[in-house]
Amino acid sequence: QVQLVESGGGLVQAGGSLRLSCAASGRTFSSYAMGWFRQAPGKEREFVAALSGSGGRTYYSNSVKGRFTISRNNAKNMVYLQMSSLKPEDTAVYYCAQSKYSAYYRSSDMAYWGKGTLVTISS
Repeated sequence: QVQLVESGGGLVQAGGSLRLSCAASGRTFSSYAMGWFRQAPGKEREFVAALSGSGGRTYYSNSVKGRFTISRNNAKNMVYLQMSSLKPEDTAVYYCAQSKYSAYYRSSDMAYWGKGTLVTISS
């Protein structure tokens, strides 16, 4: 059974930084793409960032490109989301997800989801 556990959320002032972590267990971590998604209050869940199983390819939404960096450590079964220049509109519950595939990262491609970690950005 795959488990994904996010950590690192919290309250940060606008312009600040935060790093989210996701610990994965249950199957060969390096074989699957990993992604971060978020859901703000009253809004649908949206894609934030993803990277391939090897970590060689990364993908970002336009809203976070240049501010967020996704990375993974396959030896530790961890994926990270370094967030900087945070804005109030980044406030959301952030979810870690593991793909069914090595390189596909749409929401519908995700097989497993964490329970989320709340990020709140104050203005």
